[in-house]
Amino acid sequence: MVFEKIDRSSWKRNEYFEHYFTNVPCTYSMTVKLDITQIKKKRMKLYPAMLYYLATIVNRHSEFRTAINQAGELGIYDEMIPSYTIFHEDTETFSDLWTEYMPNIEDFSRAYENDIQRYGSNHGITGKPDVPENVFTVSMLPWSTFDGFNLNLQEGYDYLIPIFTMGKYYKEDKKTILPLAIQVHHAVCDGFHICRFVNELQELING
Repeated sequence: MVFEKIDRSSWKRNEYFEHYFTNVPCTYSMTVKLDITQIKKKRMKLYPAMLYYLATIVNRHSEFRTAINQAGELGIYDEMIPSYTIFHEDTETFSDLWTEYMPNIEDFSRAYENDIQRYGSNHGITGKPDVPENVFTVSMLPWSTFDGFNLNLQEGYDYLIPIFTMGKYYKEDKKTILPLAIQVHHAVCDGFHICRFVNELQELING
């Protein structure tokens, strides 16, 4: 993992960052309907497939890898790793696992299955230890679909990394639709960037 500090004196986004981080702190969310028909047609496991697709687009664009590190420095990670929730039916609680990103979906899926087998029965918030700092979070709510979803983070105005939440998929006009909520910080991500993310994500899913 490499964290490249941003030189704000020459950063083309500095004016926007200052405005939305300091002057008018602003985060926002957008909920979209993803067509996952191809995922279902290929009989792929939905969760690891979506984790892979999300991580692929996150790693494609620097605005989704921009963060404030543990030392309080602003910079860009060279790679982001998905951290995702798994549900425990016995206690009705969840745990966070993480899986190293791999550019090949078969390799990533195997690594995901290995992590599920090794750490999936661990209870407590942190199911897999030694969480790296370059993670982004993904949650799945398979019990209900939704048209809108918003997180309210008390310290959210200092958190620059995107957060993804998926709901229950459903059928619509012979398509399989998955609701996806994306929460971002306006200091590093404008409407253009989140729309490009969604469009490229859909193209990747379509294959």
